[in-house]
Amino acid sequence: MNRRGAVAVVILAAGKGTRMKSNLPKVLHTLAGKPLLEHVLKTARALDPEKIVVIAGHRSEMVMERFKDEDIEFAIQEPQSGTGHAMAQAEDHFKGFAGMIIALSGDAPLLKPETLKQMIKTHKESGAVITMLTCELSDPASYGRVIRIEGEIRANVEAKDATEDQLLIKEINSGIYVFDAGFLFPALKTVDNHNAQGEYYLTDLISIAVKKGMKVSGVIAKDISETMGVNTIEELESLEKKGY
Repeated sequence: MNRRGAVAVVILAAGKGTRMKSNLPKVLHTLAGKPLLEHVLKTARALDPEKIVVIAGHRSEMVMERFKDEDIEFAIQEPQSGTGHAMAQAEDHFKGFAGMIIALSGDAPLLKPETLKQMIKTHKESGAVITMLTCELSDPASYGRVIRIEGEIRANVEAKDATEDQLLIKEINSGIYVFDAGFLFPALKTVDNHNAQGEYYLTDLISIAVKKGMKVSGVIAKDISETMGVNTIEELESLEKKGY
C-alpha cells in the first residue's frame, strides 16, 4: 500500500447528531430506505479505493453491527473532539500508505463520484497537498469562508472570526477533502484546540499547509446539493420529498 497514485477513503461518521433528536446515530437514519452512511459508502466504492475506513463514535457498536458484513475498517473516536481528532484516529490504518486519502462526511448522501474524481484529477495536476470541495452560496451566513489571493486558497476563516470584507465572500468549505497521506497525519499532530469549542479541526490543516509553502487547491461544486449534510429530521424529510 505505497503507490503514490493510490486512493483510500476515510468517512467521518462519529457525530451524535444532536439536532436529529434521536438515540439513533445520525448516519443510521435512512434516506430512500437506506442509511445515510450506505449512500456515502456507495459513492466511496465508485472510486475503487484500496481501503475504506469509517470513523465511528456515538453508539459506535450500532454502526459497526449494521455494516459488519461490509468490506470496510473501523476506527473509534471517543470522545468526539472535532474533525481533526476524528481523522487522527485513522492513522494506524495507513501505515506505509503514500497515496491520497479522501475525507468524506457520513451525513452527506448526495455527493457524486464524478465530483470526487474531478477533485482527484485537480489534486494530481496541481501538486497540492490538500484539495477541498467548495461551493458558492448566495447567503453563506454562519459558514466558514474560503479566502483566496490571486485565485490561490490561502485560508479558511470561520464566520465569527471573519472581517466585514471576508463576510462578503460567497465561497464556503464543504468539509470534503483530498489529502496527501504523507502530509495529513504529521500535520494533524500539530493541530491544537485553542478555539471556542476546544476541538481539533481539519480546517486548521489549510493554514498549516500554506505556512509551509505547500499548495492548497479547490474544486467548486457545480451542484450545491452534493455538499449538503443532513442535520435534522426535517432536512431528511425534505430530501425524501424531493425524491432523492
